[in-house]
Amino acid sequence: MNVLNLILGIAAVVCAGILTFIATPVVRTLAYYFGAVDVPRDDRRMHKVPIPRMGGLAIFFGFVIASLAFCNYSETLLTIWLGGLIIVALGIFDDIFSLNPFIKLIVEVGVALLAIKQGVLFEHINLFGTYVHFGMWSIPITVLWIVGLVNALNIIDGLDGLACGVGAISAATLTLVAFLFAESEFALVTAILAAACIGFLPFNSNPAKIFMGDTGAMFLGYALSIISIQGVFKLHTVLAFGVPLLAFGFPLLDTVFSFFRRVFTGKNPFEGDKKHLHHRLIAAGFDQKQSVNILYSVSAVLGIAAVLLSVQKFISAAIIGVGAIVIEIAIFLFIKNPESRDNLGFDLPPLANSEKEAAAGNIVFENEDVSVAVKESEFVSDEPAAVEETAAADEPAADCEPVCVEAEPETEAETEAETEKETKTEKESETKKSKKDKKKKETKTEDVKDEKDKKEDKKKTDKKKDKKKDKKKAKAKTSSKVKTRSKARAKKKKK
Repeated sequence: MNVLNLILGIAAVVCAGILTFIATPVVRTLAYYFGAVDVPRDDRRMHKVPIPRMGGLAIFFGFVIASLAFCNYSETLLTIWLGGLIIVALGIFDDIFSLNPFIKLIVEVGVALLAIKQGVLFEHINLFGTYVHFGMWSIPITVLWIVGLVNALNIIDGLDGLACGVGAISAATLTLVAFLFAESEFALVTAILAAACIGFLPFNSNPAKIFMGDTGAMFLGYALSIISIQGVFKLHTVLAFGVPLLAFGFPLLDTVFSFFRRVFTGKNPFEGDKKHLHHRLIAAGFDQKQSVNILYSVSAVLGIAAVLLSVQKFISAAIIGVGAIVIEIAIFLFIKNPESRDNLGFDLPPLANSEKEAAAGNIVFENEDVSVAVKESEFVSDEPAAVEETAAADEPAADCEPVCVEAEPETEAETEAETEKETKTEKESETKKSKKDKKKKETKTEDVKDEKDKKEDKKKTDKKKDKKKDKKKAKAKTSSKVKTRSKARAKKKKK
């Protein structure tokens, strides 16, 4: 790579980030106009105020413009543009109308088949220097990889900035791997994608002003899946297939575990729940920023291990992976210990407060400027297995948002009755507060009126006194004039 190409690559990255950054406010305005707003109607939402979605349109805009301007034309890039356009359109409709998951799945499969028609195919993997060909299984494996990664990025999009930051880290990992193997075109494409994500993060970080929505999460998953198949999986290196698996390790593992957990517990695998890894971190007492930073670090460590694996540094990759796992286990154990919990520096709530709040039946949910009390049963899964999992821990999970979890009520009727009671009490408290506020306002207005009346009375009395003084002065002047005149007349008479 010569100096000119390096300068052009840097310019492309900067251009993608700036274009995404300046396009985000426009997309935010459009989201409000078209009604693409995420209203927190269920307990899975980590926010408590409506926030616009569809922010992925800005990422797509920044990526397409920068790649059109700086990248050489290729079938792979055309596949990302065409398939990405369909995925973004699907995401926009979903962000506005909340489409059925099966409709989205059908469109995702269709986009994957379109990519296969364009020549994107998972034909073989390099396993310890031996090429394993998939033959007739190439098409279903390719479809599974594309659809799986599209949904993996969408599933982890549960906290402010999480999916966008993880997508940027994964794209940066692929950039480094492609750069090491002199794949300059793939390196430039992934670098532009990472820069577009970074340009969106200032608006998406906690507290988020806009969400990527399905528009952005699905586009990131689609673009990364195409790049990984055409670039990383086809590298001539031992265990090349492990590089993308590590680079996308966090979203892939979370997706696989969530899918099988729901299937084994008899739930719809396409329905959301609060058992994802980021939800469990929130349940452990971390706030959104802390949880996102922890998952960023996990993704970064996996990315470093992927880079080392690509250059056959197996021992180094294993050391980093094992070291990260040991640190995470130590942090988990320290969190569970009341004595060492405060010494971690995460500003976690003490377990004693969590237990008191659990006994009261409420969970404190804090999200930056928003702080509301949420009913504890909202954060409990409907499945008995989930209760057993939480009970398996030595104590109920403490939380900033939520603080703790305990067993759910026995029947749905009881839960409905409890919710009705709570809503009634909340309404009564609100009415009482409103009445008190009205009384305070009335008393304030009466006090202001009294003060005004007193001031006016003082002004009137002061004016009357001034008039009396003026009259007295006038009389005194006239009397003095009369006296001087009488004295002058008396003198004249004497003469």
